[in-house]
Amino acid sequence: MRRLILGCGYLGRRVANRWLDAGDDVWAVTRSAERAESLRQAGMQPVVWDVTNESVEELPLADTVLFAVGYDRSANHPIHSVYVDGLARTLDRLPANTGRFIYISSTGVYSQNDGQWVDEDSPAEPNRDGGRACLAAEQLLTGHPLGQRMIILRLAGIYGPDRIPRRADLLAGKPIAANPNSYLNLIQVEDAADIVVTVAAADLSLPKLYTVSDGNPALRADYYAELSRLLDAPPPTFQFADAVPAASAPETKSPNSRRSTGDKRISNQRLTQELPIRFHYPTYRHGLADAVERLGGET
Repeated sequence: MRRLILGCGYLGRRVANRWLDAGDDVWAVTRSAERAESLRQAGMQPVVWDVTNESVEELPLADTVLFAVGYDRSANHPIHSVYVDGLARTLDRLPANTGRFIYISSTGVYSQNDGQWVDEDSPAEPNRDGGRACLAAEQLLTGHPLGQRMIILRLAGIYGPDRIPRRADLLAGKPIAANPNSYLNLIQVEDAADIVVTVAAADLSLPKLYTVSDGNPALRADYYAELSRLLDAPPPTFQFADAVPAASAPETKSPNSRRSTGDKRISNQRLTQELPIRFHYPTYRHGLADAVERLGGET
């Protein structure tokens, strides 16, 4: 199989490794020539291109395209230009006979803030720029011919080794700007990669939309207490004002000051009922224990 990945980062690189292990041919789009050499050494065929410019005329033909482009604030591009315009440029450069298109979106498209369960049929009315850009990109893809072969994955906050929300704050004894009695929705990165590989191979009637989380929302008080225990850090303290607007983006994809006030519970029932999904990290306790253990002496 021929696979094309745009956004070969924290999640995309793990997906690439799984496809390489299966003997697939993997192309990876990267902005950096230095990064391209690293991808080449890993067995991929790099394409140097930034989705915010017009420098590439055509992308390789692939049986599966994974669009997992993240937002790099240091690049000084508006988020809409990366998520929406970047997707539009990608679609314009793909051959018409491209196969399945997997778009990594976000549960940030939901602004529900009263602790209710949210699924694929819940209203998507984002109230932050990241969620608005993700929803606009979804709508763009839906209206494109490739939208008939798309799978949209709305991911909760991705965490795992080297990505542990608020680790530094807890170690420093800083208060967490969040309501401790609100819910946090997560998906461990290895489980997220497994899900991408599964939906890429599954016999599905397309198009499809899935909300993706471990299905076990955690109270922030419990999450941070467990993380503090594992880090041997001071017990967490919280600083929360009811006037702070509700956050809609996953905790691992937004600024700290804006990402910890959401209060919804993400359901994964459609995903787990339609696909053979097995979670290696079914709760935050499993995932945090593994992530902190991998830190070694860095804690």
